[in-house]
Amino acid sequence: MRIFRRIVMPVAWLLVFAVVAVALVKIAFVDGLTPEPGQAGPDAKVAIPVVQATRATVTNTVQIKATVQDDSAVGVRSTAAGKVTHIFLEPGVKVGLGDPLYQIQTEVPAEPGSVEEPALTAAGQPGGQPASQPAKPVYAYTDVPAPASGTLETLTVLINQQVSVGEATGTVNPGTFTVSGPVDASQQYRLLGKPGSAQISVVGGPAPFQCPSVVLKNNASNDTAGSPGGSLSGGLSGGLSGGVGRSVPYAAAIPGGGGAPEQGGTPTGTLSCAIPSGVQVFAGLGATMTVTAGQSKDVVTVPLTSVKGSVKEGLVWLAAGSGTPDAGTGKSGTAAGDGGRPGQRTVQLGLNDGSVVEVVSGLAEGEQILEFVPGAEAPGPGGPDFAGPGSYPAGG
Repeated sequence: MRIFRRIVMPVAWLLVFAVVAVALVKIAFVDGLTPEPGQAGPDAKVAIPVVQATRATVTNTVQIKATVQDDSAVGVRSTAAGKVTHIFLEPGVKVGLGDPLYQIQTEVPAEPGSVEEPALTAAGQPGGQPASQPAKPVYAYTDVPAPASGTLETLTVLINQQVSVGEATGTVNPGTFTVSGPVDASQQYRLLGKPGSAQISVVGGPAPFQCPSVVLKNNASNDTAGSPGGSLSGGLSGGLSGGVGRSVPYAAAIPGGGGAPEQGGTPTGTLSCAIPSGVQVFAGLGATMTVTAGQSKDVVTVPLTSVKGSVKEGLVWLAAGSGTPDAGTGKSGTAAGDGGRPGQRTVQLGLNDGSVVEVVSGLAEGEQILEFVPGAEAPGPGGPDFAGPGSYPAGG
């Protein structure tokens, strides 16, 4: 027992301390010098969204927020110069187009010369030298007609009043209504298809009805760009002279063909239509004008966000390896995938519905292009806008 305490136990403790010391030396000087395996850092890649050119039917339907307005009163103007001798109607009565309102007496100038009558003798018998006497005045009478059908609102002439040609002498309220609403530049370009009619939906009013005479006016020139029946020629020349072939960069993708009207830009014109007689409306009511200006069936289409420009000619950017530039157009371009950058191609455009646009030529079905124009902001899903493939310059 004494040997165990004096010899065995101390030796055992020495062995334990030696093992611990060796372990600490190994951990501190041997394992600490061994390089640890590298850990993978964060690795994120930004995927450039692409879309394919697909076939679809494009219906160019434009919706306009509008308001019902009563038509302005039509002025009554004198058609002759002279004195008012008779008033046929009083304000407040119904009149038809061409009904006489009042009458004007105009003196007709006598022909040069005078009428000679024989002189009378003292006995009252004709004889002696003839005496010259002035001719009796001759008068013409003109009835001033009503310029429109409706209610004679005012008539300002009085009996024996002298009036001149073209003088304003009253007003006729036609009692008709017009629905009118502003259009922006992109909508004005889309209405180059000359719509002939519009469907009108009045808030809280009758069932939707057709309005046959659509008129488009340009705010800049204030010239009528349409006529009854839908002619839109001429009015766009004022503010859009030579601009039919120009593009509208970064056209917004606004769903068309239903839902809320798609306005939001600066108004550049006004679209209006005379409400047919027999439709009961009131001034101030809100309305929606739905105008269809063409349809293209089974055509190659791409989203408007993919095209720089939306009228006649535009630019798209091909995804890497998606083909050669300007296929079928013969125009120059940048090769797709050259240096990892998207290729630029010129395409000919047709109708668009505010969401997709028809590609007439320059792009084949199935070819892939960038979903967003380089440099243009694209809406992020459920979050703030992101700049899309903004690292690529707009020139390709």
